[in-house]
Amino acid sequence: MTVNQKNMMSNYYSLKSVSQKMFKLISKQLNVKTTYVTKRGETAMTVLSSYNEEEEIIPEGYSVEYGGTYCRLIIMNEGDVMHTTNLMKDAITRELEVTGQLNVKGFLGVTLKDLNGNVFGTLCVMDREERNFSEEDINYLKSIADILSHMIELDQTKYNIGFLSVPIIPITNGISILSLQGIVDDKRSEQIIREVLQAAAEHEISYFIIDLSKLLNERNEFPDVLFHMTEALNLMGVDTIITAVTPEFAKEQVNNRDLNNLNTKFVNDIESALEYIGYSLVEK
Repeated sequence: MTVNQKNMMSNYYSLKSVSQKMFKLISKQLNVKTTYVTKRGETAMTVLSSYNEEEEIIPEGYSVEYGGTYCRLIIMNEGDVMHTTNLMKDAITRELEVTGQLNVKGFLGVTLKDLNGNVFGTLCVMDREERNFSEEDINYLKSIADILSHMIELDQTKYNIGFLSVPIIPITNGISILSLQGIVDDKRSEQIIREVLQAAAEHEISYFIIDLSKLLNERNEFPDVLFHMTEALNLMGVDTIITAVTPEFAKEQVNNRDLNNLNTKFVNDIESALEYIGYSLVEK
């Protein structure tokens, strides 16, 4: 699996999680051994999530050029559906290279769209044995696809918010502010560290002011991301200044040795941080 495929798959956590919970129900309802969801890319279809009851026919990360996939037939077909009793006997699918590779027969797939009607990929089932799929079966799979559309919307919203979740504000040459906002979970932590270190290197930053005024920290625990980030910045020769530590947080962390030994400066607010560096805010 390529790095891009891994990143794409990690961006659709809700879709993968919910689909995994539904795959067994789908397989039982339609009497098939394999169920999977694909994502359409620029040139290929990639399996985001899959369920194989017995042998692994369709693994996660499996990717096929778009032109040679069943997914293309599903998306292009009237009604956004394609099904066949036997892929190896069907006049169209038997000519596809993937048919010989997979060696499966019964197949049913429907187009998976987001809530705006844009094609996302497909939801498919297949089996080694021949299967006759009824109109009721097709409608059932389409109803599941409708449910998964809401998960796509949720993941896309989270992805778009992610671009705003690391607000780095340049102040002047060599000085930037990182305003940590909301809850910092493990996924955000990785993103924050990655983008802050990249910004520090690309813009030759000497000082990073880390503002905690909008950070939601109900447990009053010092986020691990700040330990790792400040240490990494120090190794790069970047000084850090942390602002807006709350009284409650300070009380909880007063005996935290790791925090007390952290090579950073604590001040009340951004104005104090700038004054510490040697800049002052002048009202016009």
